[in-house]
Amino acid sequence: MRLQDKVAVVTGAASGIGKEIATVYAREGARVVIADLNAEAATTAKELDPSGERAMGVAMDVTNEQQVDAGIQQVIDRWNRLDVLVSNAGIQIVAPVVEFEFAKWQKMLAIHLDGAFLTTRAALRQMYRQNSGSVIYMGSVHSKEASVLKAPYVTAKHGLLGLAKVVAKEGAAHGVRANVICPGFVRTPLVEKQIPEQSRELGISEEDVIKKVMLKETVDGEFTTVADVAETALFLAAFPTNALTGQSIVVSHGWCMN
Repeated sequence: MRLQDKVAVVTGAASGIGKEIATVYAREGARVVIADLNAEAATTAKELDPSGERAMGVAMDVTNEQQVDAGIQQVIDRWNRLDVLVSNAGIQIVAPVVEFEFAKWQKMLAIHLDGAFLTTRAALRQMYRQNSGSVIYMGSVHSKEASVLKAPYVTAKHGLLGLAKVVAKEGAAHGVRANVICPGFVRTPLVEKQIPEQSRELGISEEDVIKKVMLKETVDGEFTTVADVAETALFLAAFPTNALTGQSIVVSHGWCMN
């Protein structure tokens, strides 16, 4: 198994992409931490390992410094190491720039960027002590491209590329790698919510949102799947050297090819 006895923290892992990554990591032998805002963290951990020996749930608001530091410390207290951090927690709010509420802008950036920073900082303290680790950020095709109605999301996802590059350079001397996964549209609850929202904002049908907006630039008109993203996260977590660090991997059915 490719992650045998590694300890992995996945934020936003009670559902969607994060849950699938946690599931794949557990399958590959990792001890998995489900870090999530809601009470489902413990439930998801129990699903992965009913014995409770190789999975644990941690309640964590990634924008709260104290909760992040305390949650990571719980992991270290239990398993005395931390090998993989997947910074996956995120939300989506769509609106034109001219109408975007500042409070919603701040909320979006806090979850995506502050959350990535706080969890990274807490994880690196342990990774540096053990002289090894892999940090994986959940970016997006919107780390490289832009779409209407998504100003804070695009801004935040671009920002993760910069953070990953800095962590890759600073972490190299401590055996720590940092990379970004950039999925296309994955049909999670987050994307399902966007379909009617964009339909209203753009004045087109939900079917046209899917075909003419979300999947227009793909090579095959298909959504990226949670399995596609999880297998990429496994590849990055298990990669054996610093040869692959400071990089972004696009998983988008050809929507973005850079």
